Amino acid sequence: MGRDGAYCGLGASQCTEGRGSGGRRKQRYVEKNGKCNVQHGNMLETYRYLTDIFTTLVDLRWRVSLLVFVLAYTLTWLSFGLVWWFLAYCRGDLEHVGDKAWTPCVHNLNGFVSAFLFSIETETTIGYGFRVIADSCPLGIALLLLQAILGSMVNAFMVGCMFVKISQPTKRAETLVFSDRAVVSPRDGRLCLMFRVGDLRRSHIVEASIRAKLIRSKQTAEGEFIPLDQTDVGVGLETGDDRLFLVSPLIIAHEIDDRSPFWEMSKDRLRAEDFEIVVILEGMVEATGLTCQARSSYLCEEVLWGYRFMSVLSLEDGHYEVDYGTFHQTFEVSTPTCSARELTERLAEAEAQLYWSVARPEAEEAPPATGPGSVSGSGSGPTQGDRRQQQDEVEEQERGDVDRQPNGNLNESAL
Repeated sequence: MGRDGAYCGLGASQCTEGRGSGGRRKQRYVEKNGKCNVQHGNMLETYRYLTDIFTTLVDLRWRVSLLVFVLAYTLTWLSFGLVWWFLAYCRGDLEHVGDKAWTPCVHNLNGFVSAFLFSIETETTIGYGFRVIADSCPLGIALLLLQAILGSMVNAFMVGCMFVKISQPTKRAETLVFSDRAVVSPRDGRLCLMFRVGDLRRSHIVEASIRAKLIRSKQTAEGEFIPLDQTDVGVGLETGDDRLFLVSPLIIAHEIDDRSPFWEMSKDRLRAEDFEIVVILEGMVEATGLTCQARSSYLCEEVLWGYRFMSVLSLEDGHYEVDYGTFHQTFEVSTPTCSARELTERLAEAEAQLYWSVARPEAEEAPPATGPGSVSGSGSGPTQGDRRQQQDEVEEQERGDVDRQPNGNLNESAL
């Protein structure tokens, strides 16, 4: 691929996205926007959703949540309005409308509409003062207390659901971006799988962490077929590199070593593989303290072998500037097409050959031994026995020098 093909991250028009060799679109496990492409069916125990009704209401779509919100208040007002009307009907208040000698349970309640309005005024504590309960109606006072208590419970429940739904940090993940492509290229002498993450907001993600999963089908040694097996792709958990300070875009690197699932994957094999890499970025929103999660994925066609990301950071006058126009852009670099395993073996063989090529000339250039026991004309050095004999002669000579006096006479110990 030439220089023009280096900018495959600019759009789907320059590269075939998510399609196999036959042009058929591959099914994603996680969409590029982070949505999980999984639907649940044949759920027989649907009652479990009602046991956690609060979470069920929060997880509903906005239009459904608003419909439930409106219906909850409307049905409550209608229900208590019907009860107030029925109470007035049973007491005969509706038959004595305008009779000043009659003391109704609720003054100025002359039909269902006025009962409905009185229900709204009671539950919302509006209190216009036109319709009011008489102190001589204990049943009405009890009903007023009941509606006030139940109305407070409905308010707390529905307002709580709406507040949690509004404050959910799902929209915060919209400003956490991932590169359109992942790349494979050397870094510090080792092949690495890399992708880029960035945060578009000025408010940062606190305690940000990154992890990656390899999703692909496999068959065990016993013949069991696992359709969507998940394998961990290390991005620095042991060294702490998975903890990010996400102030500017960062390149996340997975070193392809003997523990990597890509250890035996070459450039040609990459084209024939069928897998998906799911990346997950988690952290707390600085403004709210709520946990936020952003997801994306890369199919095998979206992994570019032999490419590197363009730089997005530059030093300006007194500050660093990030150019998100080159966030997804890549350029081609020299990269071995073999797998990381083959590359490691070749490097080990090259180092071994270099070692022996350096060691042989040193052995050949060593001077021949001239001490006792050496064989003249032979290219070999002194044997171990010869070296031992030379060492004994040196030790005897040293002992003789010690026994002699400076004037050349022997001392008493020598005699």
